[in-house]
Amino acid sequence: MTNDPFDLSKALEGASKKALDPGVSSFKLDTDLLPAGDQKKAIEELILQLKNNQERAILLGVTGSGKTFAMAQIIERMNLPTLVMSHNKTLARQLHQEFSGLFPNNAVEYFVSHYDYYQPEAYLPKRDIYIDKELSINERIDQERFATVASLVSRPDVLVVSSVSCIYGLNAPETFLKHHCRVFVDQEIEVIDLIKELVSLQYSRSNTDLTRGQFRVRGEVLDLWMPSRDDPLRIKFNFEGVESIQLCDSVSWEIYDDLDEAWIHPKEFFMTSPERFERALISIESELKETVENFRENSLDVEAQRLEQRTKYDLEMLREIGHCSGVENYSLHFDGRNKGDRPYCLLDFLSACAKQFHGDEKKYLVLMDESHVTLPQVGGMYFGDRSRKLNLIEHGFRLPSAADNRPLKISEFQKLVPQMLYVSATPGERELRHLCETTNQKISSSLMHVKGGGGVNIPELQSKDPNAESMFEILQKINGIARMEIRPTGLLDPKIEVRSTEGQIQDLMSEINICIERKERVLITVLTIKFAEEVSEYLQKMGIKSHYLHSEIDTLERTEIIKHLRHGNIDVIVGINLLREGLDIPEVGLVAIFDADKQGFLRNERSLLQTIGRASRNENGRVLMYADKMSPSMKAAITQTVERRGRQHNYNLKNDITPKTIQKPLPILGEDTNDLLNGTVQNSKKGNRRLVGKGINKQSDFINKFKLGAGKFASSNIEIEDISNEIDNLTASIEATRNEMEIAASELEFEKAAYFRDRLKELESLRD
Repeated sequence: MTNDPFDLSKALEGASKKALDPGVSSFKLDTDLLPAGDQKKAIEELILQLKNNQERAILLGVTGSGKTFAMAQIIERMNLPTLVMSHNKTLARQLHQEFSGLFPNNAVEYFVSHYDYYQPEAYLPKRDIYIDKELSINERIDQERFATVASLVSRPDVLVVSSVSCIYGLNAPETFLKHHCRVFVDQEIEVIDLIKELVSLQYSRSNTDLTRGQFRVRGEVLDLWMPSRDDPLRIKFNFEGVESIQLCDSVSWEIYDDLDEAWIHPKEFFMTSPERFERALISIESELKETVENFRENSLDVEAQRLEQRTKYDLEMLREIGHCSGVENYSLHFDGRNKGDRPYCLLDFLSACAKQFHGDEKKYLVLMDESHVTLPQVGGMYFGDRSRKLNLIEHGFRLPSAADNRPLKISEFQKLVPQMLYVSATPGERELRHLCETTNQKISSSLMHVKGGGGVNIPELQSKDPNAESMFEILQKINGIARMEIRPTGLLDPKIEVRSTEGQIQDLMSEINICIERKERVLITVLTIKFAEEVSEYLQKMGIKSHYLHSEIDTLERTEIIKHLRHGNIDVIVGINLLREGLDIPEVGLVAIFDADKQGFLRNERSLLQTIGRASRNENGRVLMYADKMSPSMKAAITQTVERRGRQHNYNLKNDITPKTIQKPLPILGEDTNDLLNGTVQNSKKGNRRLVGKGINKQSDFINKFKLGAGKFASSNIEIEDISNEIDNLTASIEATRNEMEIAASELEFEKAAYFRDRLKELESLRD
């Protein structure tokens, strides 16, 4: 067996040439739209850069300029395996749905963290508190992760939309491909031989209903449901071997399609050969012995005893059942990596796909959406994980090799990606510096403070000078940035007005009422959660339908709140940092920014520009900044907006364009939410629905059942009440405690999460 982790030849042996040829199975954009405004020029410029093997490129696209459409055009023209990265699951799902519609005949996959709830293992030495790992895996997302990997190793036309989960550890493509089974029509194989292969891939046999990861045999018919598939396969045998392979409905078993072949992947992501498994156990024992001796030499007997007891228990579990809690901490041994080597990740599967179908492991493309947020997030993952792991290692909870089960370092990530397009309305210093490095341009002194985010070998330099050039000034000095600042719709950047903070609430009230009369919506951005809730509560008392939006509201509820805003059930949303990137609400006619002159992350030039952009999809878009002085960030953001608005206006006059508010269909309330609960997603423009998890009974009134804030306004006869007063039974108390636990864990308040976990167990024991 080859040791090349990028070799897919065995997996694809005998497969249809048509399906494997990137010239035949190529990206085909399905749309009647043509590039307009600045799009055509920007697309051509970027294609030229990428075709000339430029390692890094930047697309500066203002809100509403059609960045997603431009990315789709680039993907079609380049025709390479492509990864689109986003900084959160919500925006990643939005991009996935858009790309699925644009590329209905290609493999558009979704790869994000499969945890609904994840509390990592941690130790707090100051308080001597150990917190065990707890998690809840989302079946729906887990299947889509399988589908992503299965597509990457079996077809050339794959577009993956991912969060930063793509930099976390996976098995090597080699390991995944060593354990597979290919079945094709007229194959000479007995039923019993196929059963043996499926068992070796960890599939289990069922004699009744079939679920994902199982197979059943009835006479000469074998039914199989792979974890990555929407629907099961039915394989029929005759005296010679395989007679037919059919794709069936999972409930009625109606035949959808006849297949010539099927590539059956392992049931689990993480597999290894028996030989490597034994070597891994020996390696773990060796590391344990060495670490325990080191602890005892330094008189750390408690740590030595703790580590020995825990690791020996894990080894016993591994020998008996092949698995143990926290098995990922031993990934270094199972992968056969050396200490310090980076883990395998999704990028390795993209490399494997590129090598197999395009002849070069570097022939794949990464598009980083909202790069000014996503790139720093990628850089921060490693340090957060390492800090937690070192505490566990130093106090004897884990072996030192646990630190090698980690996300990629930023330098490893940058070195691994052959070509990357940064996409943002406000590119960050890291992206700008990296572009300068790869194109041999002079680096501005204002970019010299960047720490390791852009290029592979950026040194840590001095802190940023508070009097440094604005981003607008820096951008004028850098060549090669593709710009999309003229919108196809002709819409202008919004008008900006600065007003005093004295009497700001009353002043804003009158502006809100004007917007309500025009049937427009309002976004208000503040600096703290408490102030957001107070402003929202005050507006409600004044008869205005408002709601707050901040990090303590979960993803499902955020989506529903925004939908209700678009429908008019809510007129005003008061938020903090969630009213920035990716929020697409054409009904918004006014954005109000409180404390606009306060210096800091939430009021720097980039944040202000992103917030201003939320009003740029409406022809009457306006921005009110409440401030008592003009900060440098305000001045830079206003200058850039006014200058761009002037150019947009001149373009419209020259081309006889009248700006019109974007017409976007209103979403169906609760539709996406019910899809998520029922385990289905819209997979393409053709309307294909993928079954991706265990379904539940349809909820007649999701919003009110789960007490989502926006549900208060869905009906005029629903009164606004304190949710805490409604929790008067055990079931509701359990649900409320679970929510508190998940919130605490997501905010890394592990002690608080542990308290709610214990309380939850007490309540569940009462119910049982």
